[in-house]
Amino acid sequence: MWKFTGYYWKGKRKIKFSKTIDAPTKERATEILYSDLGSKHHVKRTKIVIESVEEVKE
Repeated sequence: MWKFTGYYWKGKRKIKFSKTIDAPTKERATEILYSDLGSKHHVKRTKIVIESVEEVKE
């Protein structure tokens, strides 16, 4: 599992997010994050800024 924190721009507003994604690799988890934020919040990938990524052991 991977925990992402960052923000995205929606117009002139900066919206923070923290999301945990279950995926085998960091690259796959990043793709899922971009896809999820893009589809739910209608945000382009260029407007998403990932500040930190950490692996969560469970």
